[in-house]
Amino acid sequence: MPVSQNESVRIRSVQRMLKRRYPNVTTQLHHRNAFELLTATILSAQCTDRQVNAVTRTLFERFPTPAALAAAPLAEVEALIRPTGYFRNKARHIKGAAQALVERYNSAVPADIVALTSLPGVGRKTANVVRDVCFAIPCIVVDTHVARLSKRLGLTMHTHPDKIERDLMAILPEKNWRPFCLELIYHGRAVCKARQPKCTDCPLQTVCPFPEKTSG
Repeated sequence: MPVSQNESVRIRSVQRMLKRRYPNVTTQLHHRNAFELLTATILSAQCTDRQVNAVTRTLFERFPTPAALAAAPLAEVEALIRPTGYFRNKARHIKGAAQALVERYNSAVPADIVALTSLPGVGRKTANVVRDVCFAIPCIVVDTHVARLSKRLGLTMHTHPDKIERDLMAILPEKNWRPFCLELIYHGRAVCKARQPKCTDCPLQTVCPFPEKTSG
């Protein structure tokens, strides 16, 4: 649905203010290649990037390739990634994804969204992270921060990630998709937190329609 001229001005203001607050955004998951980013992003579910980085440093030293991880004893993988939480499911997912890469794609991470989301543990968010960062394909990455802030900022009425993704694609220039999502993630971690948003410290306060603003 087309947005009004006033709403277009407001959305541009949101983008401009976030860019000013976070001028140099980048993924905070440490990686050297697409396989490492794919694995790290699977592990990042319900876990901080800092904790994932601490774990993957050892994980990738021990299992540096899809073939090595695919052949790894599951119990050893579980032990290495235990600090990330849900380690049994995550171990099965990253080992299964590595096996699929070896068997289907000659150990290369595919760029195609359908191929990526066919891998164990890989949803649309994880696939878009890899496509954006490793293949320079413009994507909207909807994690919990992007979903929360998009709703609070009145950029979507939806809660389902796929619908939020479509809404943001419709109102943002393609060149802004990646930085805008990262800016929302940075802002969600630092200011617009889930339980106690620091509204008085928020540069978006004047353009944010969130009805439950707090003093932080």
